[in-house]
Amino acid sequence: MVDTFIANANLEDLRAIVRGMLATSPPSVAATFTSAARQRLVRVRATDVPDVSGIFAAVPGENAAKPGEKLDDILLRVRTLYGSGMGFASLRILARVVGATTGLRWEEDSAMEDTLAIIDADISQAIQSAKEEIDGGRVTDIQEAREVVHELRSAIAESQMEVKKWEGGFPFERAESSLEYWRV
Repeated sequence: MVDTFIANANLEDLRAIVRGMLATSPPSVAATFTSAARQRLVRVRATDVPDVSGIFAAVPGENAAKPGEKLDDILLRVRTLYGSGMGFASLRILARVVGATTGLRWEEDSAMEDTLAIIDADISQAIQSAKEEIDGGRVTDIQEAREVVHELRSAIAESQMEVKKWEGGFPFERAESSLEYWRV
């Protein structure tokens, strides 16, 4: 009967039930839940880096960019990954998202600037998840983890240099600060 309920309940009810169960259960239940989530995400290849072309689009008639429709799905995937303890997998994708801003400009107080601020916050959350991944002993290849961090640092540095050229507002300050002293 439980499967019938799961198959027919709406998403919001399922979320509320899972949150309630995890909040009122021993910590081992949450650990088991996130472990099952990670297994599922690996099985469905959610850790694969998606194609980031077209995640930002030109604003017609302006020298500015805006977020594309494809970006929302990528950010949902990133949050699912770092929320389940797969911080390095999410950072690899976020490095590509940051890299996709190369060559773009945006206006102050625009939807693009707001979206980039959200991405900056996502990077900080993913870094915290990656640190917990290390502390939890779930990093199997430390060299690969270092390469992910290097790729992200490089993408952020490139973005900062480029934004300085056109005197724009650098959108990844929090991420840069989080990465500055982190040694993997």
